[in-house]
Amino acid sequence: MQPAGAYGAGKAGSVNFDPVAFFTHPRTILRLMSWVFSMVVFSCIVNEGYINIGSERLLCVFNNNADACNYGVTIGVACFLGSIFFLILDVYFPSISSVKDRRRAVLLDLVFSGLASFLWFVGFCFLANQWQSTSPDELPLAQGSDAARATIAFCFFSILSWVCIVCFFFFYLFVFVCVNVSYAWVSVSAGNEQI
Repeated sequence: MQPAGAYGAGKAGSVNFDPVAFFTHPRTILRLMSWVFSMVVFSCIVNEGYINIGSERLLCVFNNNADACNYGVTIGVACFLGSIFFLILDVYFPSISSVKDRRRAVLLDLVFSGLASFLWFVGFCFLANQWQSTSPDELPLAQGSDAARATIAFCFFSILSWVCIVCFFFFYLFVFVCVNVSYAWVSVSAGNEQI
């Protein structure tokens, strides 16, 4: 029994792309969910997050705080593009044979997922706080209120999806360490029996 190599590099290029297996993998499903959630957040803010009350200036529905709308759009677009990038990376990952490149891809994915989790948490708290501070008098006919509630809800869902992606990395790391430790233990035991 030989180890598969670091980050699965021993199997690189030997496996053909299977779309059914790829799209049914839990990490891919979570990435697609994160992609949809981020798209919902920034599209809700862009479409109905700004109101015009008798002036040429657009006001953010979150307590007239433009920073709240800008933050939601920025994080939504960044995570939307990041989800697409990492989905493409997941497709090409089995064909990467360099251990260093695989390690960099995994660490980049882990760091981005952790950062996205944190930024979505901050965004959820910030947008919920600003929405709570918004008085009903500032929104005539409750204009944009459904979009604001949807934005806050999907910020929360985004936290969960990105945290689950980070948890998958730690689960795979745990399995990888256990397999390599057991391989080393079996190798040492086999070596002792031969002596």
